[in-house]
Amino acid sequence: MSPNIVLILADNLGWGELGCYGGGALRGAPTPRIDALARQGLLLQNFNVESDCVPTRSALMTGRHPIRTGCLQSVPPGLPQGLTRWEVTLAQVLSQAGYATGHFGKWHLGDVEGRLPSDRGFDEWYGIPRTTDESQFTSTVGFDPDVVDTPFIMQGRAGEPSTQVQVYDLDSRRAIDETLVLRAIGFMQTHHAASRPFFLYLPMVHLHFPTLPHRDFAGRTGAGDFADAMVEMDHRVGQIVDEVDRLGIADNTLFIFCSDNGPEFRAPYRGTAGPWRGTYHTAMEGSLRVPFIARWPGRIAEGVVSNEIVHVTDLFKTLAAIAGATIPADRPIDGVDQSDFLLGKQAKSAREGFLFHIKGDLRAAKWRDWKLHFYWEPEVNEGKGKLESPYLFNLTRDPKEETDVLVFNTWVMGPVLRMIQGFNQSSKAHPNTPPGTAD
Repeated sequence: MSPNIVLILADNLGWGELGCYGGGALRGAPTPRIDALARQGLLLQNFNVESDCVPTRSALMTGRHPIRTGCLQSVPPGLPQGLTRWEVTLAQVLSQAGYATGHFGKWHLGDVEGRLPSDRGFDEWYGIPRTTDESQFTSTVGFDPDVVDTPFIMQGRAGEPSTQVQVYDLDSRRAIDETLVLRAIGFMQTHHAASRPFFLYLPMVHLHFPTLPHRDFAGRTGAGDFADAMVEMDHRVGQIVDEVDRLGIADNTLFIFCSDNGPEFRAPYRGTAGPWRGTYHTAMEGSLRVPFIARWPGRIAEGVVSNEIVHVTDLFKTLAAIAGATIPADRPIDGVDQSDFLLGKQAKSAREGFLFHIKGDLRAAKWRDWKLHFYWEPEVNEGKGKLESPYLFNLTRDPKEETDVLVFNTWVMGPVLRMIQGFNQSSKAHPNTPPGTAD
């Protein structure tokens, strides 16, 4: 029987926040449920994402770097955005393989009919079409609904127009993760009862700014809203774990918990990447590396920790392979199939490196233990611009990326530049989609 797939995506959860990554109680917010999940499966120390919410989500859904799909950055409401309908999503390939598909949470890959989740392979969806900072709009002094779209929580089903449920304001922002989890649980119950394999995609709202906890969790830690929200997030993940176990389907369910980006950089919601430097919207390791935990009893060994490089684009091919789904052959897919690595059939990742763009610029490249920066911006909006001579860091010896060692290791330029050349040749043969391209 095809395995169920549960994919929970936290929003802007830094590498250093969870207890199993060195945070937890240290951050004023114990995370016992997620820590237990890590002990039951595989924890990756070198899982990498894109620079921003939109790029990462497009990479996950298509297996393609956002420079190819035109999903380069978050876009305000009312402007063209999201994946063109030419792109094939993970939900589409899993649906074609017989899976029930449900999306509960933040989409951010298109906010008009034709580009909403129920148009892109999901049987049903509930959540927000764009992003969470919009929940502040209606409380802002001078907000004018005549010049910008009022944000709404929405819902929809395949083959039907999506509808607005309620205004997405600060009160509904506090309550939304609770609702997302309850709807996700109902989705699992329905399709388990029907003996149909399901793909549950739960892109949570926590910990994106404004990082506000549910009223039931406000004041829980005594360490402020951010810590309270992290404790709530841990509880919500635990609710999904408990339901999978209660239904008796854990042995036939690949359960993944990960993050879309490095930590928030905006005070007072700034997070931490632990030993790494930087936040999202940069090319620092604190932006690239985020938590990733996978559990599948009997298939993924317990208590495994790995520093092998895996990239978010890899989820597309990996989950398709595990589900027995067919992926498109008419376009470059940047992700690689990591199923043998996840399932312990090989000790090494199927990739050695990747390129990292921010918007249209190739900011950096990772290869083995090395990181080559072509631009230098360790803090958001505080960059030097493009470097005449790139900076090279050895990430094992220099996790904070403080000492440029290119002069001693110019040989590393060889494999990195070959990686770049291969990508450029691919982009020439299959031209990239410009941002804002219409369907």
